[in-house]
Amino acid sequence: MEYLELLLKGLIVLFPFAFHWMLITYKWSFRKIEKELIKVLVTGAAGQIGYAILPMIARGVMLGPNQPVTLHLFDNIKQVDEALNGIKMELIDAAFPLLKGVIATTDIVEACKDVNIAVMLGGLLRKEGMERMDMMSKNMSIYMAQALALGKHATADCKVLVFAKPSNTNALILKEFAPSIPEKNIRCLTRLDYNRALNQIAKRLKVHASDVKNIIIWGNHSSTHHPDVNHATFTTKNGERLVREHVASDHWLKTEFINTVQHRGLAINKARKASSALSAASVACDHICDWVFRTPKGMWVSMGVCSDGSYGIKLGLIYSFPIKCENGKWSIVQGLKIDEFSRAKMEATAKELIEEASFAKSCLNEQ
Repeated sequence: MEYLELLLKGLIVLFPFAFHWMLITYKWSFRKIEKELIKVLVTGAAGQIGYAILPMIARGVMLGPNQPVTLHLFDNIKQVDEALNGIKMELIDAAFPLLKGVIATTDIVEACKDVNIAVMLGGLLRKEGMERMDMMSKNMSIYMAQALALGKHATADCKVLVFAKPSNTNALILKEFAPSIPEKNIRCLTRLDYNRALNQIAKRLKVHASDVKNIIIWGNHSSTHHPDVNHATFTTKNGERLVREHVASDHWLKTEFINTVQHRGLAINKARKASSALSAASVACDHICDWVFRTPKGMWVSMGVCSDGSYGIKLGLIYSFPIKCENGKWSIVQGLKIDEFSRAKMEATAKELIEEASFAKSCLNEQ
């Protein structure tokens, strides 16, 4: 009995100290799980896509509901400085819980300082009557300057996503002029083409787009890219089924389907008298989200990455492949059978990219 009384008295004496220690331990464990701030650069931030994507990032659509961010807004057009500041004020007024700061600038060095992710939307738009090569030549100097700034001032593991057209070749320029950034961290966006293809198949099969998966976009983000459904499946109440076996017309898959996906952007532009902005912003968030976290099990998406020679594509080209991601790393899906029709389309879009790369090199040599 005496022993129990002594034990009880000891516990009473020690309890406040034990409780205090537990409280401190809890607070420190909470601090450890707090996510480190991520700085996200958005170039062309004063444009339509920039205006659409910024609140998505601030709300956690891109990096998750618990990830604090600072946004770096950049535009290379000096005349939009006032508009950038207006967007900054709107972001602040929205009081997004995850948004810890906003920098709005037309100084590329300030914009790139210590950024972890760069979403490259800025570039000269292709106007009516302008040839693709004319647009490319005017964008060369823009992307060379941005690449140099990123390479010097961004974090060493900065993830770069290029969307401004010609996105594959702009990404190639970034790769060449920002050698300090790993080439595996420089990508271009073909997720919009991928999602457009999903929706066309879903419409044809009378299912929801979320029931369709594993379409592939091969090649260039241009009218030559190839939407390939040979390995695509869709979910029914009786399990997964192959898309090709359930689409009634092979002719439709080789003609109207491809043409609709390739020219969907032009159709939207004609309908709304402006380019795709909302959908482009949304898929850029999807791309980064999958890259940072992972693609769902049993599923791949399409991303423009530096070719390692897979599927016979020239080494070093920025080319869209089927990609799986996990924990910030990605890999090209290997071993997929390619039929003659798809092979011809893949080679045609690769040929266009080789020509663009050669043209870009000649333009840069003249500067």
